[in-house]
Amino acid sequence: MKRLIRFLRGYGKETILAPLFKMLEAAFELIVPLVVANIVDIGIQNQDIPYIWKQCVIMVLLGIIGLVCSLTAQFFAAKAAMGFSTALRKEMFAHISSLSYRELDRLGTPTLVTRITSDINQAQTGVNMVLRLFLRSPFIVVGAVIMAFTINVRIGVIFLIAVPLISVVIYMIMKSTVPIYKKAQASLDKISLITRENHVGARVVRAFCRQQEENREFAKTNDEYTKIQVQAGKISALLNPATTVIMNFAIIGILWYGSKEVYTGVLTQGEVVALVNYMTQILIALIALANLIVAVTKAMASAVRLNEVLDTKPTMTDDGTKAQEEKKNSARVEFKDVTFTYAGSQEPALSHISFTAMPGETIGIIGGTGCGKSTLVNLIPRFYDVNEGEVLIDGNPVKEYPFAQLRKKIGMVPQHAVLFKGTIRDNMKWGKEDATEEEIDRALSIAQAKDFVESKPEKLSAMVSQGGTNLSGGQRQRLTIARALVGMPKILIMDDSASALDFATDAALRHAIRTQTEGMTVFIVSQRATSIKQADKILVLDDGELAGVGTHQELMKSCEVYREICLSQLSEQEVDR
Repeated sequence: MKRLIRFLRGYGKETILAPLFKMLEAAFELIVPLVVANIVDIGIQNQDIPYIWKQCVIMVLLGIIGLVCSLTAQFFAAKAAMGFSTALRKEMFAHISSLSYRELDRLGTPTLVTRITSDINQAQTGVNMVLRLFLRSPFIVVGAVIMAFTINVRIGVIFLIAVPLISVVIYMIMKSTVPIYKKAQASLDKISLITRENHVGARVVRAFCRQQEENREFAKTNDEYTKIQVQAGKISALLNPATTVIMNFAIIGILWYGSKEVYTGVLTQGEVVALVNYMTQILIALIALANLIVAVTKAMASAVRLNEVLDTKPTMTDDGTKAQEEKKNSARVEFKDVTFTYAGSQEPALSHISFTAMPGETIGIIGGTGCGKSTLVNLIPRFYDVNEGEVLIDGNPVKEYPFAQLRKKIGMVPQHAVLFKGTIRDNMKWGKEDATEEEIDRALSIAQAKDFVESKPEKLSAMVSQGGTNLSGGQRQRLTIARALVGMPKILIMDDSASALDFATDAALRHAIRTQTEGMTVFIVSQRATSIKQADKILVLDDGELAGVGTHQELMKSCEVYREICLSQLSEQEVDR
């Protein structure tokens, strides 16, 4: 938690004033038993009604002043805690955004979602509680003990015995619950994972009638989380009875010994009442301290998880890079003996891949499922760094490009069409922030999306729901292609992004790209032989290796893998065209 304190920077005034006003409240609270003692010893004993009213007014004033101090402290504590969580959440979001695919794959989306929401909320609660109670509770305890000693030293010893006993009970209970709260947060990750999987894959779950199985799985995980929380609750439930028993024995001791002191005239009745009040204040303060420790314990468990993310350094950065100039007569994209292995994998996803793609060429990539097609194109915009070999764009290694310059050259159409909530125009401007209506219109036309956009009453102002769920699969794919084309990049990568299109639309799309994107190097990843048949160069991948490179006619003669793919999809007449 210490390492997260830096996020309180800028809230130094609030961090100081919150506990200060809480201490002022505590100081006024410690005066109240003395006022009560005066009411008993002077007002009641002498039947002095005006004096009693006067002391009651003083007690009410002390309560009002204490309330004002408490509200002021709450305000400053809440402001500092909210500022802390806001700064931490911004830092976390920015840090997660800076991580490469390798780190994101290792950490996983569900745990990142839990950490940036639930864990930060726990840390915020911990900061709030610390600012409010960290100084107040010890101040009350120490102040009450000192006040007891000023009234009677011998009875003050009872306080010295009771306070450590109550503290030990609180410590033992807190020590037992710390690891349980850590397990609870880890269990929350599992709940988040199942929830996310069922939300994203709702159609698949229903298509296979797996609702009951998924409900059982969720219920099982949820029950495990409940058991952990109940276990912590059972231990925490011992806090009140255990501390109350100790306090009651202490009060019995005060009354028993105090009665003797009253009888001998050493103590007054009002002072005994004041001592009992001080013991009660100590118990309340220690229980508040226990609640603080619970909040801090949860916050510390969450802080460990947050620091794990913040300590995860991106293995891929563009530090030390500078803008690169295009080298004349160089290939647009070149792979030199590239080998790549995913983190945690024993076998390479790509092995010794070498090829060149010149400006204006269309490169088709085909192969069986899991052969490394998507992996290959993900290396071009440097989503991953290669283990061996080198990837070059315009004659320069991709590692020497700043990310902004590199990815501005590339229009990426992912395998799964991803659209964001907003208008069609907003989504198109992801490809180019200052895109004009004409540029957007041209991109939609090339992507074969203009007709269905124009058919909408709002046209470009038509709303797209989160994930594009109000559009068909083919419409989503065409819009993501148009988004990539808006900025007219030098390299267009279509990672199996036309799978939802019919053959006629797919053919029209490829024709439009070929004729209306002069000089653009296009990579088409596809399972369909017809989609890449007319490419200038076809890369055939087989289990991560390059089984063949060439045109359709060349590969039909020289590459057995490619021939088998084509013959499984096309007739003899189509193969020969």
